[in-house]
Amino acid sequence: MSSEIRDASRRDVERPPGVGRPAPTAQEGRLARSALAQLTLARVREFLREPDAVFWTFAFPLLLAAGLGIAFRNRPPEVPRVAVVQASGADVIVERLTSAGLDVRVLSVSAATYALNTGRVALVVRPLADGAVEYRYDDARPDARTARFLVDDAVQRGAGRTDPVSTAERLVSEPGSRYIDFLVPGLLGMTIMGSGVWGVGFVIVESRRRRFLKRLAVTPMSRAEYLASFLLMRLVLLALEVVVLAGFGTWIFGVPLRGSIGQLALITLVAAFSFSALGLLIASRVRTTEGVQGLMNVVMMPMWVFSGVFFSSTNFPEVMQPFVQSLPLTALNDALRANMLEGAGWSVVSPELGVLAAWMVVSFVAALKLFRWR
Repeated sequence: MSSEIRDASRRDVERPPGVGRPAPTAQEGRLARSALAQLTLARVREFLREPDAVFWTFAFPLLLAAGLGIAFRNRPPEVPRVAVVQASGADVIVERLTSAGLDVRVLSVSAATYALNTGRVALVVRPLADGAVEYRYDDARPDARTARFLVDDAVQRGAGRTDPVSTAERLVSEPGSRYIDFLVPGLLGMTIMGSGVWGVGFVIVESRRRRFLKRLAVTPMSRAEYLASFLLMRLVLLALEVVVLAGFGTWIFGVPLRGSIGQLALITLVAAFSFSALGLLIASRVRTTEGVQGLMNVVMMPMWVFSGVFFSSTNFPEVMQPFVQSLPLTALNDALRANMLEGAGWSVVSPELGVLAAWMVVSFVAALKLFRWR
């Protein structure tokens, strides 16, 4: 009996293209449905048993959010450092600049020149005859141009300049306008993309390399069921990814969640399926882990750069915007920020969901056509 099963399995594997399998029986159909559930559970276990995958999916985005959030936290702007050359009238200038809150140092001509050349001061003020002053600075440095404006304003006010219009200041710090508020949705989108593409594509190629897929080919399971198990596995991990990263940003940095939870769930769900389908497509024919790593980097690198993870995608020239806006990660980041930071309605996020859905359908259909067990 075992020899007959082996012969049948060998004939099934070696069946030439175009020759279909016989119609499955009712028992085989039940086994196939049970196999889909077992495959999905196996995908989850494989993921959880890989410390590297767990780290890059959960720990790395949290560490990145914490580091960048601390680096770009809300804080007063740095006071420009200014050097005043020792000369007649320097004391008056130092008094005016100090009263304006600037960081002032009195240096000799050579010391002031050295401090300016090495970036230790942003601007050098040199008193001239008849009360005039000379400013030395590098206009390519933003801090130097700021220092020039502040210093000149302090000097002119100290000399008796009056402003004809009175002004008042009201400082506002609103959650949603900070850099960390912009960053967290981008990191969430990057995490969904990375776990979808890497978590699906790499496992498939590794199974093909170990000839595990060849054994599965002789079972009643179809390739659609096998590939669908990866999409279902993403559902299990997606909730953890969103809750961990979004919850971390909200709890630690006060990142707002102004949109509906249902809308956020739908955005992340469609995105997870889209990137998982892209991972299936990338791994549909690749046989080596080196090859799939190269293809994944080629696919994901443009999205890391152009899709607005760390800065707005609108910074790129207008001629590049059609390409930038067509990327799935751009659509995901824009939809996440519209939901979390703006509380936008469905009319705003629907175009982005359409882009993600298009990538999902095209990638999954193409993966089904191109997928090989061996």
